[in-house]
Amino acid sequence: MAENLMTSTAIVADDADRIVRRDKRRHLIGTVLRYGVLVLVGLFMLYPLLWLIGASFKPNAEIFANPGFIPDEATIDGYVKGWQTSTPYTFTTFFLNTFSIVIPKIIGTAISCTAVAYGFARFDFPLKKVLFAALIATLLLPNVVTRIPQYLLFRDLGWLDTYLPLWVPSAFAGDAFFVFMLVQFLRAIPRDMEEAARVDGANTFQVLIFIVVPLLMPALISVCLFQFMWTMNDFLGPLIYISSVEKFPVSLALKLSIDTTEAFEWNRILAMSVLSILPALVVFFLAQKYFIEGISTGGVKG
Repeated sequence: MAENLMTSTAIVADDADRIVRRDKRRHLIGTVLRYGVLVLVGLFMLYPLLWLIGASFKPNAEIFANPGFIPDEATIDGYVKGWQTSTPYTFTTFFLNTFSIVIPKIIGTAISCTAVAYGFARFDFPLKKVLFAALIATLLLPNVVTRIPQYLLFRDLGWLDTYLPLWVPSAFAGDAFFVFMLVQFLRAIPRDMEEAARVDGANTFQVLIFIVVPLLMPALISVCLFQFMWTMNDFLGPLIYISSVEKFPVSLALKLSIDTTEAFEWNRILAMSVLSILPALVVFFLAQKYFIEGISTGGVKG
């Protein structure tokens, strides 16, 4: 009887061990398949970027002859001559012009959108719902609809061929998406700390600066990152308002390098394209943690 019991116990233990090994094997196979698919999809999505970087180091004749992204004869000629351009100005001027637009626009967006979002999220005032609905409605309005009225307005103000039309609207919370994003983030933040600060004698401005803004920092970083990337990639805005070559940002300078001659050098254009996307990539990876936190929390409605 004892021998039968021991035999049964051994069989059960062996079956349990076999089931555990089978589950581990299935889990391992599933993990390998999932990560394998992710790696393949990631390589498929990243290949154009890898090809762009590799092609920027190729001689111009090799770009279309070699479909791979690894150059046969690597050269930095595209970067050296591309930076010099065929105009009296180098890409140093164009990058400085770009940041002359980007930095004021980011600062104006962060300050104005924070103030407007705080008002909508924390205060009750007449026609609040109507105004917020109108704000959200502007998200559905295509930008091309307002191009002509904006152009006429800025022409009458004498702002053509300046950077003012490119960043002044953002300084007055002209980007409804960012206001909506910050409002959603604020609604997910409890009011306990704000009420405690008011009990201690803090006014509205102090509560906003010392309590709300630090809590709002992940969302603000996401807003600034979005604005940075969108402004760096903006082509139509500078094309409409900027007419002087010495004021061109990088987006127009790249197009200018294509239009200068009929037989342009592709390696120069690709090299400058790599440099133009490099700031956005660096900023994104440095702020990736806060960017993801701001996006995920901003979608939670408290």
